[in-house]
Amino acid sequence: MKIHEHQAKQLLAARGIPVPAGQVARSVEEAAAAVRPLIEESNNPVVVLKAQIHAGGRGKGSFEEHRGLRGVNVITEGIEGGPAAAEEKVRRLSKKMLGSTLVTVQTGEEGKTVNRLYLEQGVDIATELYLAILLDRARSRNIVMASTEGGVEIEKVAEETPEKIIRAEIDPAIGLAQFQANELAHGLGLEGEVARNFQRFVKALAAAATELDADLIEINPLVVTGSGKVMALDAKMSFDDNALFRHPEIAEMRDESEEDPAEVAAKNAGLSYIKLDGKIGCMVNGAGLAMATMDIIKLYGSEPANFLDVGGGATKEKVTEAFKIITSDPKVKGILVNIFGGIMRCDVIAEGVVAAVKEVGLKVPLVVRLEGTNVERGKQILNESGLDVVNADSLLDGAEKILELTAPADGAL
Repeated sequence: MKIHEHQAKQLLAARGIPVPAGQVARSVEEAAAAVRPLIEESNNPVVVLKAQIHAGGRGKGSFEEHRGLRGVNVITEGIEGGPAAAEEKVRRLSKKMLGSTLVTVQTGEEGKTVNRLYLEQGVDIATELYLAILLDRARSRNIVMASTEGGVEIEKVAEETPEKIIRAEIDPAIGLAQFQANELAHGLGLEGEVARNFQRFVKALAAAATELDADLIEINPLVVTGSGKVMALDAKMSFDDNALFRHPEIAEMRDESEEDPAEVAAKNAGLSYIKLDGKIGCMVNGAGLAMATMDIIKLYGSEPANFLDVGGGATKEKVTEAFKIITSDPKVKGILVNIFGGIMRCDVIAEGVVAAVKEVGLKVPLVVRLEGTNVERGKQILNESGLDVVNADSLLDGAEKILELTAPADGAL
């Protein structure tokens, strides 16, 4: 689960990790009203107005409706005109930003609608750095990634200048050790009080990642101010969904408007679903079998439209909902159902498929491969349904048939 920048900074501040003061706004009036308190609190006439979406690259992103307007805007009008001038500029920009579509390198061409803004104190930036705590699944533990290239996409740094990325592996038994914090500070070229401030920052951030069950905390940029303070100027967080029962306060931060509607519907139905960019819809029971199904679709020259695991104890109703979710994707040109009945019975799957097709209609080819418990009964249900369903004898047979049936659509594209 992802959260917004302002929510991430709230969690960091609660753990003593330095962040600039800020205020979230969901309306133009709320945004304008936040300006004066921020200026007065910091005695700094500069404020920053940030779009809040679940995507990076906002500073370079652009609004579809307002070309040239960025997702992050530094308001300097207060320097000469005072708080009133800053308020007026924030009011004008907020009217344009709220409800508009922001397109960044991470949103894709469709962009994301901005429904909330974040007003933040201006900061005297001396140096920009990159810092992240992320879960390394290969090592089954968190690692620290740091770089002097703050404010730049870390993927670009990794590709072009990988030597500028410093890594440290965190032992879950003891956390980030002091000597590791020292090495990270030295690797970033920090000295004296700034180095000590950074060491306290990175150790607190590593502890927060463990405490919150975060699989990513990214600070880009991490800034050193003119007075030597180390501060999170931006913050991105995502969490392990399976651990949210331990963090109800974080679960309440979920913003479903930022998530794919099909993924939200699947979650509410108890399904494991991830939307992809292909054209072959997949409905499978078991994560491993789902991965194998997607692999064989790619092997035969097409692309899966989704990962969808109905689980081992799916009901007829859950299967029906899964089928609805797949068919709601306009990119889907064909559907492959691949079920190995162990705990899950093939006849239940067949009943769910029949019910779903009758309810939503079948506008694309459908291939069903059933094997395991009650397989003959499942095939009988499909054969007697009167629906245009193609049975497959194996996974290979199913992949070949669904690709053959969708080939004319591929040619039309």
